[in-house]
Amino acid sequence: MDATTVLSSVRAISEAFAAQRAERQQRRNLDPADFARLRDAGFLLTGVPAAEGGLWESAAASTRDIVELLRILAHGDSSVALVAAMHPAVLVFWLASPRAEGGDQRAWDAQRGELFATARDGQWWGTITSEPGSGGDITKTKTLAARDGSGGYAISGQKHFGSGSGISTYMVTTAVPEGEDRPELFYMETRGRAWDGSDGMKLIAEWDGHGMAATQSHAFMFEKMPVVRVAWHGGLPSILSASFGFAGCAFAAVIVGIMDVAFETARQQLRGKEDTMRPYERVEWARAEMEYWLILQAYEGMLRAVESAPAGGTPLGVVQGKTAIAELAESAMGRVCKVIGGGTFHRRSPLGNWFEDVRALGFLRPPWGLAYDRLVEGSLAPGPA
Repeated sequence: MDATTVLSSVRAISEAFAAQRAERQQRRNLDPADFARLRDAGFLLTGVPAAEGGLWESAAASTRDIVELLRILAHGDSSVALVAAMHPAVLVFWLASPRAEGGDQRAWDAQRGELFATARDGQWWGTITSEPGSGGDITKTKTLAARDGSGGYAISGQKHFGSGSGISTYMVTTAVPEGEDRPELFYMETRGRAWDGSDGMKLIAEWDGHGMAATQSHAFMFEKMPVVRVAWHGGLPSILSASFGFAGCAFAAVIVGIMDVAFETARQQLRGKEDTMRPYERVEWARAEMEYWLILQAYEGMLRAVESAPAGGTPLGVVQGKTAIAELAESAMGRVCKVIGGGTFHRRSPLGNWFEDVRALGFLRPPWGLAYDRLVEGSLAPGPA
């Protein structure tokens, strides 16, 4: 399948989801059938290199096509779109770093091949890296990966925001390997495991967020949970730098997709009522439209930054664009809800649900505090911004 074929299939799925919007926005759980449809449509090929039958060539060549799938999917179901975004946003750790500079290249090549094969075989990937006290910085993990006596590792500790729990077969995390002092990436197979603590993972808090309510972003306590260490030892800084440009665009694409459909919905409700709108409502609507326009410019800027950036780096424009979209989306949706009126102030309103959903972007990696740290450091760094 090529990107055009997959996009056509995903668009049809999104339209079917949109026809069920009222029911879907009341959900608090994911439906495995949705992800089976996306698998059959070829979506999982976003985590497979083109040379192996997938959609990925490079960050510069592939980001726009892949994140457009997520933007379109968000038109139909924002929670499903965000969980789906985690699949390529996780596998990009391996996709965007074909060379393990300073590492064991043969081991890295072998691991990349194994992981891409899981996506070709229909397995979903997700992430559960956040933990209390880290401030959203996955390099500040306190979790220890202890040796298990047979050459492998097992982790013990608390992790949260495991988006797609119960859907993803594999999930990545971070921990500090026993006897070392720097964090590394690990991944675990969660398929078929009990959540009662008897099998390495215990559900300690079901996701009950105001927004993206059906993402199953649960919190777990892990106890001697088997994990596999990334094959490029010491490569985490390089892996994160090479991958974030794509991941930032993927998360932003979901929010841009929500804004697309939210503004079209609002326009349909307001058309023909221009003459009866109060001055305040007219001004707020005009300002909301300007903010939406700025969102689209920021999104395009992010994509161009990735497309023009040297391989292996995170363009400052991606962090700027993602953070700007997060602020603008929350502001614009607030204005839209005020203009439409009190009918948006309940969970049966699509606009009310979308208002809460768009708030997710500011908390996605890098979250607010960490994002602004990087914005200041990047803007004052020597050389061109």
